[in-house]
Amino acid sequence: MLFLSCATSTEQEDKKAILEIMDLQQKAWSKHNLEGFMKGYWKSDSLKFYGSNGVTLGWNKTLANYKKGYPTPDHSGNLQFKINDISKINDGAYFVMGEYHLTRNVGDANGIFMIIFKKINGEWKIIADTSC
Repeated sequence: MLFLSCATSTEQEDKKAILEIMDLQQKAWSKHNLEGFMKGYWKSDSLKFYGSNGVTLGWNKTLANYKKGYPTPDHSGNLQFKINDISKINDGAYFVMGEYHLTRNVGDANGIFMIIFKKINGEWKIIADTSC
């Protein structure tokens, strides 16, 4: 029993790990490295993205949509997240509510999001994203 409690992470450690992934995503996006940004997402056909165009299923389709919507560094710009809440759903899952701010040469863009992180094979991955 003691061994198991040592092996599990605390809520504080989980939140820190999630924020580190989101920090890497900000950096990748701001370099127009959309594949690097997508490393935070679950690479699965079951990934769900819900935005203004409805539900998109799958990692590849989500990446394709990002590439279409943000074709150049002028379009992707510099990304900053503002995290408003991280709450535990259960062991191995959290939701994150926040804001995104894109500073861009083609005009700034801002919005809100709610993403769900799940620990899969020892790694935190976004399994669902609602952004608008």
